[in-house]
Amino acid sequence: METAPIRQTVSVPKTKKQDIKMKIKKNRQLYLFVLPAFLIILIFSYGPMYGIIIAFKDYMPSLGIMGSPWVGFKHFQRFFDSYYFWELIKNTLGISIYSLVVGFPLPIILALALNEIKDGPFKKITQTVTYAPNFIAVVVMVGMVIAFLSPSTGIINHLLEFLGFERISFMTNPRWFKTIYVLSGVWQGTGWGSVIYLAALSGVDTQLHEAATIDGASRLQRVWYINIPTIMPTMVILLIMSFGSLMSVGFEKIILMQNPLNMQSSNVIATFVYQQGLLDAQYSFAAAVGLFNSLINSVLLIVVNHIAKRLSNSSLL
Repeated sequence: METAPIRQTVSVPKTKKQDIKMKIKKNRQLYLFVLPAFLIILIFSYGPMYGIIIAFKDYMPSLGIMGSPWVGFKHFQRFFDSYYFWELIKNTLGISIYSLVVGFPLPIILALALNEIKDGPFKKITQTVTYAPNFIAVVVMVGMVIAFLSPSTGIINHLLEFLGFERISFMTNPRWFKTIYVLSGVWQGTGWGSVIYLAALSGVDTQLHEAATIDGASRLQRVWYINIPTIMPTMVILLIMSFGSLMSVGFEKIILMQNPLNMQSSNVIATFVYQQGLLDAQYSFAAAVGLFNSLINSVLLIVVNHIAKRLSNSSLL
């Protein structure tokens, strides 16, 4: 009895292009859902980036971006050789590092403290009080700071006079500018910054605390050996992002607090770009300074990310 020949099917491997088409077809609804956000970022974030070429040109509005003559690194060289270059770098880094040193650990401490408080009215009131300043507009917040620190009517100076000290004109003294900027930022952002760490702490396994309690660990020891290691990856990621914006000091707040008497400490790269670009109409020079600032931030982000990846295995990529 003859048997029918067995046919062997040979599977043809899909090319990478075919595989991509299949994935797009399979997930087309998800891609359509993401498409509007992608187009917004592409048009409003990446599209205008072609304008950075004016940093290498003598831009004249009448000639347009492409018609303006190329000058190479002329504007960068002008900025590096200027007398205010090191002053801008010093002020920008001084405010940024001061903010990082003071402001970075405080949300962590607050989150650890709130995590140890039992749920109840006291915890809810504390969270509300610490979160609320984040929702105050920068303009309003700066107005409050100026009113509180007024040498004639400010509550701070009234308190100093009551304690036997002389009144201080805080906002016109360059020595006080960085401290006022940083501490007001800490007051406004610490509570909201702790939300991320509280979210990370919510993932701590309660069995670890129960086992540590049985073994005789104190509350401080449980915080140190259980809670802090749990939020360590979050801390590293946020620290990397903070270094990535080290040269980007908040322009709006500084320009509102700035006056001719504190310019020695308050003039940073962001305000300088605003002055040169919008007020003095030196568009190419301002673009060159802004591009230099962005490049420094990018280098810092890449370097710190690489160091963090090697030391803690936590990184952005």
